[in-house]
Amino acid sequence: MVDLSIIIVSYNTKEFLLKCLQSIIENIGDLKIEIIVVDNASTDGSADAISNFQFPRLAAKRAISNFQLIRNKKNVGFSKANNIGVKASSGKCLLFLNPDTIIYRNTFEKMVEFMDNNKEAGAATCKVVLPNGELDDACHRGFPTPWRAFCYFSGLSKILPRSKLFSGYSLGFMDLSITHEIDACAGAFMIVRREAGEKIGWWDEDYFWYGEDLDFCYRLKEKGLKIYFVPTVSILHYKGVSGGIKKVSNHLTTASKETRIHATKARFEAMRIFYKKYYVSRYPQFITWLIMQTINFKLRAALKNL
Repeated sequence: MVDLSIIIVSYNTKEFLLKCLQSIIENIGDLKIEIIVVDNASTDGSADAISNFQFPRLAAKRAISNFQLIRNKKNVGFSKANNIGVKASSGKCLLFLNPDTIIYRNTFEKMVEFMDNNKEAGAATCKVVLPNGELDDACHRGFPTPWRAFCYFSGLSKILPRSKLFSGYSLGFMDLSITHEIDACAGAFMIVRREAGEKIGWWDEDYFWYGEDLDFCYRLKEKGLKIYFVPTVSILHYKGVSGGIKKVSNHLTTASKETRIHATKARFEAMRIFYKKYYVSRYPQFITWLIMQTINFKLRAALKNL
């Protein structure tokens, strides 16, 4: 059986994707892997570039049992594209990996070993590092309750980053040097045990872009499974190259204005979906009204600043 199925959803990240694939090939180790790239109708030649990547020659030297390129006729979103990749996969574990990442030595082997040794783990992530050397806070998340979101967006969590009361959004009070359980990790690097994904029906296709990883982890937790942060290995994440709305990659992205508007709207729509799905019945109506008004306000501000 394949040890690891690597699923990469691609959208207009050709140069980054090629570097990502090269780093995968160089750091397979002793694992038997397959690579599945699902291209969401990129217009930058990503799919053609992958087709010419000489995988047969490279696979002969490494333990790549299978490589598939799936070309979607339109951009169907991150969740649906991942589900398409899942259907084409055969590994006992699946790794959902963003194309704007670079894999480092031993990362695959250590993460598969971790999943093999921790059967209660439904999913896990490694240490995801940004180009500026900081931790990608999306890989170490608490679920965004109204209080946690307020502390994060108001800046309270930055003033008191180690406080359990105020830093629940990014779990800043936890020791980042040791392996521990978290609420959620990012879809940029998420390794999932196949049977765990099957228990929850994989990705919720109501989410087009952003938020789907939080939802995925929430549903795993509902099934009694655990999510882990494993900082003993790491990857590099340029972050947000496809959407073009992240400050850390503003100088790298080639996303058009139209794409950035689409990504921004999808990001805030994901907040609405998640709140309505999990929190609306837990809080008074005036809290829900306040949350929705805040989301609308921040959306307008974000679009204005594009």
